[in-house]
Amino acid sequence: MFSTLRNAWKVPDIRKKMLYTIMMLVVYRIGAHVPVPGVNSAVISNMISGSTLGSFVDLFAGGALKDFSLFALGIVPYVTASIIMQLLTMAIPPLERMQKEGPEGRKKIASITRYAGVALGLIQAIGILTTLVSNNASVVENTGTPVVLNYITIVLCLTAGTALIMWIGEHITENGVGNGISLLIFVSIISRLPNSVISYISGIAQGMENYSVMTFIIIVIAALAIVTGITFIDLGERRIPVQYAKRVVGRKIYGGQSTHIPMKINSSGVMPLIFALTLLQFPGMIMQFVSSKEALAGYESVMGSSQPLYLVLYALLIFFFTFFYSQVTFNPVDVSKNLQQNGGFIPGIRAGKPTSDYLQKILVRVTLFGAIFLALVATIPQLFVTLAKFSSPFGATSLLIMVSVALETTRQLESHMLMRHYKGFLK
Repeated sequence: MFSTLRNAWKVPDIRKKMLYTIMMLVVYRIGAHVPVPGVNSAVISNMISGSTLGSFVDLFAGGALKDFSLFALGIVPYVTASIIMQLLTMAIPPLERMQKEGPEGRKKIASITRYAGVALGLIQAIGILTTLVSNNASVVENTGTPVVLNYITIVLCLTAGTALIMWIGEHITENGVGNGISLLIFVSIISRLPNSVISYISGIAQGMENYSVMTFIIIVIAALAIVTGITFIDLGERRIPVQYAKRVVGRKIYGGQSTHIPMKINSSGVMPLIFALTLLQFPGMIMQFVSSKEALAGYESVMGSSQPLYLVLYALLIFFFTFFYSQVTFNPVDVSKNLQQNGGFIPGIRAGKPTSDYLQKILVRVTLFGAIFLALVATIPQLFVTLAKFSSPFGATSLLIMVSVALETTRQLESHMLMRHYKGFLK
């Protein structure tokens, strides 16, 4: 990974992309510390710390929700909009046709997703502000202006922050190294890691309950094991051999070479984890509008991040989105058609439907292994921490997201370098 970064930095074009990405990430972190006017951030910080739902949103916002800054909502509204649009694309024929239209169709879907993300950001801003005010009226400070005007200003600031985050993420994807949204989530999570470690060490120094040096060592070893396992699985792939038949055109012979189709164990990357987390917290966001404080507290006692029902649903959603994304990124029917049109075949497998059925069977087996691994790594450490009743500065889900995004970004840089070599060769 470090050698890839070093080699990429030596290439002027890629160095510009990396500097652009760093600049946009710095802008994102600056925005996370710009306060929203007219709120008491100290009161909000205490309220968010005791809320499971608030802690989840704060995780993806990089601590911006606790400070109630411009980027307090984080990237969650856009991720939720992306989930809804991808599911609707499978259910609504016009959207499905639009997706198959190529780049123009995908641009239209991306535009709809942006508008949906801003709309969800507006709804979520109203919901969070309403919940905070209903729990503690001193959340909104008395600035001498009408209260309604203060509410409108706060909601518009939060919604504008969501729109700006989407703009930053898309420009990183287009003009930077890629994976814009994933990189924003990566930076948000990693920005909280130093404070978490320092707080844990302070707890050990003060002799607090559930904090000990031995426990910290065990957690660090487990974190290293998780990172190693994620890297091993993420880089693993099943290679399907492919042979191309020889063709005689005039006096020249074409084809005849052997190659392979790489089928990654975790072809969907980090998206199943992000989508599963977002979808699990979406009902809680809705309940902010329709439920009382007691009902919301009861919901969190059942669907808290350490509750058995939450962990089971989390694992099932990871399964669903892993298989969903594997089918989106790898279509056995299309691959089979392309092979047949170019004179390629898998040794021992007939061309056409038998090839697509064979690829589908391999895809299911490979994806099943990857889905089981992701579900276990995302849920077992949290269950162990809950049963052992000790605190942890590292979250298994956070580690999964950080390592997966780092590996995806490394692959993006490698693809940029490879494209540059091809361009140089053609010139």
